Amino acid sequence: MTDSALLLTSIDISLYPLNDDYIPAVADFIQRISAYPDITVRRNDLSTQLFGEFDAIMDLLKIEIRHSWQQWGKGVLVIKFLAGDLQGLKDL
Repeated sequence: MTDSALLLTSIDISLYPLNDDYIPAVADFIQRISAYPDITVRRNDLSTQLFGEFDAIMDLLKIEIRHSWQQWGKGVLVIKFLAGDLQGLKDL
């Protein structure tokens, strides 16, 4: 694989703000990451999944994690990275 080749990735992310009123911080984070046109965002009750090109997702995470911490204060992020686009992967 060359440096110019696209590397698709699937990311599962959960944000746990360290304050009692956590819903606004989580909703803001999801709304902000959903605004990136080249990234597919899927939500469920437990986490949010991002699908797209690795560098694009890493760039948005750098921006949006910083924004979240600066606006909402401390928070824990749990992130799982998987190589490839795993949208639609069925249970085995």
